[in-house]
Amino acid sequence: MTKRKTKPGTTGTAGRPDDAVSAREALRVGGEALSLERFDARATPVGPTDKAAGLAATAAMGERLASLQERLYAASTAGDRRRVLLVLQGMDTSGKGGTVKHVVGLFNPSGCRIRAFKAPTPQELEHPFLWRIKKALPQPGEIGIFDRSHYEDVLIARARALVPRNQLRRRYARINQFEEALADDGVSVVKVFLHISYEEQRERLLARLDDPGKHWKFNPGDIDERALWPAYQEAYELALERCSTGAAPWYLVPSDRKWYRNWAVGTLLLEHLDALDPRYPAGDFDVKECRSRLLST
Repeated sequence: MTKRKTKPGTTGTAGRPDDAVSAREALRVGGEALSLERFDARATPVGPTDKAAGLAATAAMGERLASLQERLYAASTAGDRRRVLLVLQGMDTSGKGGTVKHVVGLFNPSGCRIRAFKAPTPQELEHPFLWRIKKALPQPGEIGIFDRSHYEDVLIARARALVPRNQLRRRYARINQFEEALADDGVSVVKVFLHISYEEQRERLLARLDDPGKHWKFNPGDIDERALWPAYQEAYELALERCSTGAAPWYLVPSDRKWYRNWAVGTLLLEHLDALDPRYPAGDFDVKECRSRLLST
């Protein structure tokens, strides 16, 4: 993440120095070598610094997000091929599902295409690893959401040593080529790594065990996966380093604080949609004549 530039002596509504740094700037991974240990999973590097302000800011962006989504879809009816793909990655309990619920829930669901990627099926294993990803991509005018993604094939595969390292290197390159092609075709790829701490994951797993209503979300295998935490952290570091490109950069969102996670992901989507600035297409009919006809009925 980049360091924030502040203006001394000014204070924003969120209680931090008021500056022009966007979430896209502050949370972007630069592609350089990084160590996840350096990033505080409870930090609030940009935006609101307390829960009340964060919840209010997230709720306030809902109307703007919905308006931009409608304009994006409307533009597609006139041939605009642009769309947005939100990729959510993170360790178990990092909040991928919660983000979908609290952030994507601000959109009109009819314009969203949500896909949660599980372990590949036998049919999917018969194809190259990007085959199932391509089948789930959003159409023009849509907002796509991937709960896990093609990155599983360089994360789990590396942490569990499922494939040779030279094959992994080819996958990083293939992913970069794939995402560049998506960008060229009008897809804004918003890749978010939900960064939680080892201690926070334990607390969230314990909360699932302590609540019978959440037992369905608990998998005893998650305890075994914690033994691979260092390997997964290294796998994420490499994926963020090698696949944060100009066409599709990674954003690292501190996620121990759920309210901050939701604000950050919502803001990233808002900033990307604002940059697209989709417009309603002009009507291809005579408005005055149609109005006159309607009034005469």
